Amino acid sequence: MRMARVIGNVVSTIKEASHQRYKLLVVQPVNTRGEASEPSHLCIDLCQAGVGDYVLILQEGNSIRFLTDQPNGAVDAAAVGVIDYVQNRGAQYRLGDVSQSAQSTRSTRKKG
Repeated sequence: MRMARVIGNVVSTIKEASHQRYKLLVVQPVNTRGEASEPSHLCIDLCQAGVGDYVLILQEGNSIRFLTDQPNGAVDAAAVGVIDYVQNRGAQYRLGDVSQSAQSTRSTRKKG
């Protein structure tokens, strides 16, 4: 699984049958500080996410086909959870909150 930020929606009037019931999201993969780490891509929304939300992205076709109950589905990425916060080395912070993640990095450097 990967973390990503929802940066947009795709509106499509004609879709592959395996996509019919799902909203399509444009997501930007991020690192643990909420910074872009890879190119953006599309995924189906299984967690009712919206633009600006940080989500967990599953990128394994067999698992997604199982979750969507579509053994022949043509889906290779799905948002499966909305991220509330990240806990790392005892520090808890929200992705994209520069002040908290920077503070966490500084405190980690002092200890290590």
